[in-house]
Amino acid sequence: MDIILIRLLFVVVVAVTCFVIEPFRLPRVWDGGVGLVIGLAIVLFEWKLRTVSLKRLIGAAIGSILGICGAYLFALVIRSAVPPGNTQSFLQLMVMLLMAYVGLIVGANKGDLLNLAALGGIFGGEKQGKKSYKILDTSVIIDGRIADIAETGFLDGVIVTPQFVLRELQLVADSADSLKRNRGRRGLDILQRLQKVANLQIQIVEDDFPAIREVDLKLIELAKMYEGKIITNDFNLNKVAQLQGVEVLNINELANSLKPIVLPGEAMRVFILKEGKEYNQGVAYLDDGTMVVVDNARKMIGKTIDVSVTSVLQTTAGKMIFGKWDERAAYSRQATSAPPSPVSVAGAPSTSSSAAVETKPGA
Repeated sequence: MDIILIRLLFVVVVAVTCFVIEPFRLPRVWDGGVGLVIGLAIVLFEWKLRTVSLKRLIGAAIGSILGICGAYLFALVIRSAVPPGNTQSFLQLMVMLLMAYVGLIVGANKGDLLNLAALGGIFGGEKQGKKSYKILDTSVIIDGRIADIAETGFLDGVIVTPQFVLRELQLVADSADSLKRNRGRRGLDILQRLQKVANLQIQIVEDDFPAIREVDLKLIELAKMYEGKIITNDFNLNKVAQLQGVEVLNINELANSLKPIVLPGEAMRVFILKEGKEYNQGVAYLDDGTMVVVDNARKMIGKTIDVSVTSVLQTTAGKMIFGKWDERAAYSRQATSAPPSPVSVAGAPSTSSSAAVETKPGA
């Protein structure tokens, strides 16, 4: 509340000052109105400036100073090349404004790359607030599982979406192939879903590398520049990035690590779906997609059986479970669990045989 009062007081002071001094040589009412607009513009600029990080402020200040220095050098050239007059004054003013504006914008955009913690002192606290950048790949956006992970709160920091990735998504969404078109539109929907996550900060960056044509290599260079991590499910990008020293968060590896642990000797109940590659093998799948290869289960296709786990193999593509179905043990359990038949009970003759015994003497 106090800040709002101070802002209102500042606007009133600027308006009254312009009304009394008449700096624009207009009627006093007009000068007061111009002062009111200037005061509101300054307050709006200050309100926007509060949301900017310290790194961006320092970067903008350095960029502006360098831009003004460059404009002064250009002004010396203009002074010697253009005759004195209105044209010379206009060119000098425009060069000053242009260089200051460009320096301000470029310095603010590159300010996040400053390492203020190295200066110590009051800047040492910036180390604790250092942002963690995570750069999204096209494949992981189309995959869609990144939105579910973000909604659970396991992702932190800034989620960076490069402009060249958005262009690639748009090309896929505009494809003539219906399958590709649906995949591209799904990726755009996933990005909108990510933007709606309350505790997640999405940042679209314009940084590009025109000399590099491949999107994967651009992602690697962007990760180096921001000192961030790449989120992907592309196996090839994962390997290339690791070779160049860039950290990668692979969604497929996360999914594999979350699958339930199965130890050799444990029993599980599976549905045999199809025939295996080897002789007399059957293949089943768990709810999470894990493949279960069962020996001696070829003839049980289409049935649910109890198997004993023999081994577990972890591969880059996922986890595979090998098991064995004991036919004799299964049939013995069925025999012991089956209800006894009336004709199989010893000492209980059937009705027909009893009737035959009774009618025989009267024959």
